[in-house]
Amino acid sequence: MDDKQLKTGTTTVALLCKDGIVLAADKRVTSGYLISNKKFEKIFPISESIAVTVAGTVSDIQLLTKYIKAELSLRAIRTGREASVKEAVNLLGMFVYGNIRKYSIIPGVSHFIVAGKDSDGFHGYDISPDGSIIEIDDYTSSGSGSVMAYGVLETLYKPNMSIDEGVKLAVKAINAAVQRDIASGNGVDVIAVTKDGVKKVHSQLLTYKLEA
Repeated sequence: MDDKQLKTGTTTVALLCKDGIVLAADKRVTSGYLISNKKFEKIFPISESIAVTVAGTVSDIQLLTKYIKAELSLRAIRTGREASVKEAVNLLGMFVYGNIRKYSIIPGVSHFIVAGKDSDGFHGYDISPDGSIIEIDDYTSSGSGSVMAYGVLETLYKPNMSIDEGVKLAVKAINAAVQRDIASGNGVDVIAVTKDGVKKVHSQLLTYKLEA
């Protein structure tokens, strides 16, 4: 793999709460042993009620994010309704499946966590780099720092947490990763998907230790 290839080498988490879903991610982008960017946004709204976290090769995740946003906008115009979360996930999963299997000298690695709201409630999905889709019923994490994040989530996650509790736990999970994973760091962003849609609820640059 080319050392100059930009990778997020990241930590992202998703938590299902009683009144929505919390998404969080660190802010570091690496290129080999170089920290290429310290303020990278790794959580993107793809509609008014759906957001994704990203991990993998930066160029691929940026392109696929643009594809899914454009396709969802076109579908809304054609059908007169917003796509359900499952429809958006299946479409993005097909993009990821095709992307990893096309021939390229740069591997098209992309990992997404999708959280959204539709008429059936709140839904979270993990789309792995091979295009497989797994529905989330409590929490998940992706990226190089996910092992450390899972340790926090396994210990402290409780069903029916409030959004505020979920935000604090998500920050703790990201903090655990940035303390030990060299490819994660520099800060944290947190987005909540609630009945009011997608909203950034916390953003912090790392000084020493993250606090919720």
